[in-house]
Amino acid sequence: MSKASPGPTPGFLVWRLANKWRVAVDRAVAPLGLTHAQYSLVASLYGMQRTGERPSQRQLADHTGLEALYVSKLARALESAGLIERTRDPRDPRAVQLALTEQGQAVTRQAIAVVQELLQRLLEPLGGLDAQRTRAFTDELKTLLDAPLAPSFPAAPAAPALPNDEST
Repeated sequence: MSKASPGPTPGFLVWRLANKWRVAVDRAVAPLGLTHAQYSLVASLYGMQRTGERPSQRQLADHTGLEALYVSKLARALESAGLIERTRDPRDPRAVQLALTEQGQAVTRQAIAVVQELLQRLLEPLGGLDAQRTRAFTDELKTLLDAPLAPSFPAAPAAPALPNDEST
């Protein structure tokens, strides 16, 4: 039998921190016409382009951890805003490659600067962006992200039928 946790669980705290971060980034990049998810896409694309890559939507989805269908939806919106170009991969006509436009690069550089400033403020309790505690925290997060999920989780027990449940 497990004992109840005396305080919030690590999972709950990670969820709360992720939501706090998402809201903070959404607010910070909104004046640039971006959402947090769009920022994640253009900032990742910016970094990949700087190394000479022209990733497919699938590669960008894998890189960001976002679902491929969601990346496709975000990419279409960013294309409509003039920030990215979507073109067919000449080696694989089923694949769509992404690239930032000149306007997209300019907006992304601004957004990265805004988010870096935000990151510095949010990490101040750990000593700031370059602090040893921040590096240790980052290493711990990487460890958790790199750990594979179990192949399957046990099925939850079926909920009992309610008196008004039509299945009874």
